[in-house]
Amino acid sequence: MPVTVLIEEFMTISQSILPEFEDEMKKTRALLERVPEDKFDYTPHAKSMSLGRLATHVAELASWAQTTLTTELLEIPGDYKPHLAATREELLHTFDKGVTEARSAIQAASDEDWRKTWTCTYGGQTIISAPRTEVMRGPVLNHLIHHRAQLGVYLRLNNVAIPGMYGPSADEMESFQTQTAA
Repeated sequence: MPVTVLIEEFMTISQSILPEFEDEMKKTRALLERVPEDKFDYTPHAKSMSLGRLATHVAELASWAQTTLTTELLEIPGDYKPHLAATREELLHTFDKGVTEARSAIQAASDEDWRKTWTCTYGGQTIISAPRTEVMRGPVLNHLIHHRAQLGVYLRLNNVAIPGMYGPSADEMESFQTQTAA
């Protein structure tokens, strides 16, 4: 049996999720740091969120991990109005607070906590009802990664240099090639 499999057999669910969470949060913060305040109203298409609303959503998604682990039911009213950050500083504060609270919740969660069903409703209709492990991978982490990619496109369309997520970005490639050639 490979060593990784043996290690994973003895890891708690929190121990297996925390490194991925930390890595994705580091990448997300690097992108949020580049959001230009003077472009918060930018919208690439009439059906798209504004850059400010999308960046706020990305910043708030970190806190969803904590919400998932500390509640069993989230009821969002049908007339819910999303928050819109006013500054990049507010985005980063919201994000950092959410990451800190989520990290604590992940570290404190038992395997039994992770297996409990979590439910989210919107306007009285169930959006998701699934084990917290599934919620963490889908509606929390994958959802954040999806919107982070959208935010990267918005920034690219506004000529903002993009940090690499899973390797160097086109903006970092020249520096990367110089370093690897040395």
